[in-house]
Amino acid sequence: MATLVAITFPTTEDAQTMLNTLENLQKQQLIQIEDGAIVTWPEGAKKPKTKQLTSMTGIGALGGAFWGMLFGLLFFIPFFGLAIGAAMGALMGHFANYGIDQGFIDQVRSKITPGTSALFLLTSGAVLDKVADAVKGQQFEIIQTNLSKEQEEKLRADFGE
Repeated sequence: MATLVAITFPTTEDAQTMLNTLENLQKQQLIQIEDGAIVTWPEGAKKPKTKQLTSMTGIGALGGAFWGMLFGLLFFIPFFGLAIGAAMGALMGHFANYGIDQGFIDQVRSKITPGTSALFLLTSGAVLDKVADAVKGQQFEIIQTNLSKEQEEKLRADFGE
């Protein structure tokens, strides 16, 4: 089963540092990164920057549509008019079928502020104890997953939150 995780970081560089760590673990076959995106919001910028991790033709187009719509929901709704807001509301209802509800959107919006970054990952096959050991010392907060409540509590405990 693939796991969707949203993680925030206190600086704009920390998300990339975490991604580098996880990519090294992937080379050791301790985690499989299926897809993901990084959001950085430099100080003084009006809005955050997003970067999709994979850009394969076909698969990348579908993934790009997913990440693009997710980040549109997260960061750009306040800037749209009523007509677009209604369309986005319908879209949010559609994304709720995938576990992306208004609570998730509001929680992520409140955590990603100027000077911070976030990493959104779709992973599978993680060897949690090895991954937890590898990321010790990095500052981050797991803000959302698609795991069950019990699985998420175990994940937070393993990662020292």
